[in-house]
Amino acid sequence: MYEQYYSLLEPPFSLTPDPKYFYRSESHHRAFELLHYAIQRREGFMIVYGDIGTGKTTLCRAVLDTIEKNVYTALLLNPFLNELDLMKTALADFAVPVPKSTSKQDLLNALNKFLISVLEKEGRAVLIIDEAQNLPLATLEQIRIISNLETHNAKLLQIVLVGQLELTDLLGKPELRQLHQRISIKCELTPLSPDEVAQYIRHRLAIAGGGQSRIIFTTDGLKEIYNYSGGIPRLINLIADRSLLAGMALSTTAMDRRVVHEAVENLQLKKSKSSFGRLWPFRVWSARSK
Repeated sequence: MYEQYYSLLEPPFSLTPDPKYFYRSESHHRAFELLHYAIQRREGFMIVYGDIGTGKTTLCRAVLDTIEKNVYTALLLNPFLNELDLMKTALADFAVPVPKSTSKQDLLNALNKFLISVLEKEGRAVLIIDEAQNLPLATLEQIRIISNLETHNAKLLQIVLVGQLELTDLLGKPELRQLHQRISIKCELTPLSPDEVAQYIRHRLAIAGGGQSRIIFTTDGLKEIYNYSGGIPRLINLIADRSLLAGMALSTTAMDRRVVHEAVENLQLKKSKSSFGRLWPFRVWSARSK
């Protein structure tokens, strides 16, 4: 709606997890590098967790977009799967024909055969399961069984569980102790700091505007966005998007506190508790700054 007014190529604050817009905050950069390292080293089990809207799915897509060609990946977005459905979905995402007989053993044999063929090509196979905090306990146990697929010196499948903060509580249950002990890498995505909020908005505007955007976010406008988002990227996107709509209605390209406040009122947001007591780094910048 407002792209032409602001000289944007596309909406900069879409809620879709587009890896093109992946922003490397301190915690996101650390998680990105750890996942890359783990895949290269054939680590068996990894988990990525964080609050709702912190960019976990975008991180996973960014990792998948940058790994080597000999890495075969499967990304499961539906966690409400029983043991059989998990196996069938994983095989389908790896582009492996599902056996006519869908017993657990036949599915496991088909997966094992595929993974060995990948190893023989000096490749790697990675299974990423999003929203993993919703996985049934029986399915998590099946994941542990899948993780047993290995040769005498190499894991055949690397598994990344991605989920909200309660994922760590789920994996801490006594009945999942064997699974929990196999986790070699844990990455937590945390909300952005005030300074990172400003950089995050600038990053997205630069991509969406091709470096030609006329938009300016003032210091007080950025502070307002942080106060109501608490540094959560999804909320930042919502507020910034509505701010651009409000700015167009007010015929301005300067997103100050007045414009942003109108946006948060339309969204009926309350100030984030995590923003209280944080010092704001007083910097002024525009989308055209280098």
